[in-house]
Amino acid sequence: MTYFKFEADFVDSLRCIPMIVRLKLDTCGVKLKLAEWNRFTQTDCQQLVELPCDRDSEITTYKEYVIKLIFQHTGHEASLLSIDPQPPWSNDREIPESVSTKAAEEGVNIDRSQWANLTTIQRFALIKLTRSQHENNNFIPALKEFGILT
Repeated sequence: MTYFKFEADFVDSLRCIPMIVRLKLDTCGVKLKLAEWNRFTQTDCQQLVELPCDRDSEITTYKEYVIKLIFQHTGHEASLLSIDPQPPWSNDREIPESVSTKAAEEGVNIDRSQWANLTTIQRFALIKLTRSQHENNNFIPALKEFGILT
């Protein structure tokens, strides 16, 4: 699966950066602004969705490709991020406080077994959907899609 159902309102046009690309960007340490993403061609965006970014060599290739695209379409250098060697979405035993807090605000309890049963990209999405600077209206739809809420 490339996209989540809660992303359905924008994946056809790729007007927003899908979670799969956001995970890859965090993995390779490149900050991609929405304004930069929106200057890319549809083909460029689709490549960023499809290119692998798991092994060290793939991460390097992905990073170089994103940096090249940003410069090619904007004329400025990419902003780089530090890479967390132990990102919270890779930990299936501990629910991040941001997720617990947001869930509690919504009247939902996520237990450790539910968290452990999520995939890495699902945990990543829930963490991103609880960040204060993010539009959080997809948090509940994501919980439903991931089988935490019925």
